[in-house]
Amino acid sequence: MIKRNKTENEKVKGKSRLFEPNAKRLKDPEFKIKQLKSFNRRSGMDIPFLSLILILLTIGLIMMFSASYPNAFYRHKNDSFFFIRNQAIFATIGLISMFFVSRFKYENLKFIHVPIFILSFICLIIVLFMPKLNNARRWIMMGPINFQPSEITKFSVILSFASIIDKNFEKMGTFKYGILPFMVILMPNIVLLALEPHISCTLIVILLATIMLFIGGIKLRWFLYTLAPIVFAVLYLVIFTDKLTYANKRIAGWLDPFNPPPGVDTWQNKQGLYAIGSGGIFGLGLGNSRQKYLYLPEPQNDFVFAIVCEELGFIGAVVILLLFAALIWRGVTIAVLAKDRFGTLLGLGLIMQVGLQVILNVSVVTGTTPNTGIELPFFSYGGTALLMLLTQMGLILSISRGSNIEKIR
Repeated sequence: MIKRNKTENEKVKGKSRLFEPNAKRLKDPEFKIKQLKSFNRRSGMDIPFLSLILILLTIGLIMMFSASYPNAFYRHKNDSFFFIRNQAIFATIGLISMFFVSRFKYENLKFIHVPIFILSFICLIIVLFMPKLNNARRWIMMGPINFQPSEITKFSVILSFASIIDKNFEKMGTFKYGILPFMVILMPNIVLLALEPHISCTLIVILLATIMLFIGGIKLRWFLYTLAPIVFAVLYLVIFTDKLTYANKRIAGWLDPFNPPPGVDTWQNKQGLYAIGSGGIFGLGLGNSRQKYLYLPEPQNDFVFAIVCEELGFIGAVVILLLFAALIWRGVTIAVLAKDRFGTLLGLGLIMQVGLQVILNVSVVTGTTPNTGIELPFFSYGGTALLMLLTQMGLILSISRGSNIEKIR
């Protein structure tokens, strides 16, 4: 939680220090020179952030293809290019969307956050009437087009929280404005996501809500009174009851993947660990994975990082994680230096989503946490996720265009 300035708190209850220093710092010539060296811009767009996106997207497509072609050949009538072709199409559409959105004035989003939230909520209801795939209803299927409403839900929650916090920022220390409207938004989404069931997305939405409320200046006691009971209730249902059977099995398998209880399948977890272990320091070489040949189920999805470790080794995996770290750091920098509070809140929420998904995915693949089904940004197969991700990166680029930082001529 952002520390508060006592002097300002005496004037305005609930004001956060995160947003007050920008104008003062920007008047300091030394600060301007320091930040000008950090920001290299063309037409206002932050080039380092754009470069990191393109690098990660390129590596992600290469690794997704390497991980997927045996499975595609086996499952899709000898078509080794099935997954990469679909992913490349969505990547192209996503890049077009990213550059288009980067020219869009992000400030206008706070005036349409309600319709976006309503659309997302309706989609979450519709998906409950769709046929089950892998024992879950997570996809809306319209002929050849399938998409996951949960991807839109993540964005709608971030946008709604950023808009409401910006509007009620000076009253965030109260229950009426600092917690009540956010619970009205959060609780229905959590219930609908749990009914799919989609526990991994539920976890991300709760974490994103928590982060944004702390950034916005919510008092700790409101978190303890509201969000904490939700988290404990979910943990209780998973650990001590059989209400969420599949989650119970995943936890049991995670505790001992090589000697699981009867009826618990840990094949994917074990094959992922085998892939990571066989990669060693330098890896087996690009394309030389053995576990992707029908040993590791769906290697192009949540466990693509295991194939990365097997083919590129420890060093390659570390380089990719460092690229993600640089992207997140750059995104946070852009958000903090935004010209307005809404831009800061929106940018931080969007880049924190990427950070959370990277941390949770790598933790699952390495056996640090139970399998939650969270995809790795830019790498995992999924058209809706990639399209939404690139569009959201476009919004961060839009924020960078309007930054208070002076542009290099």
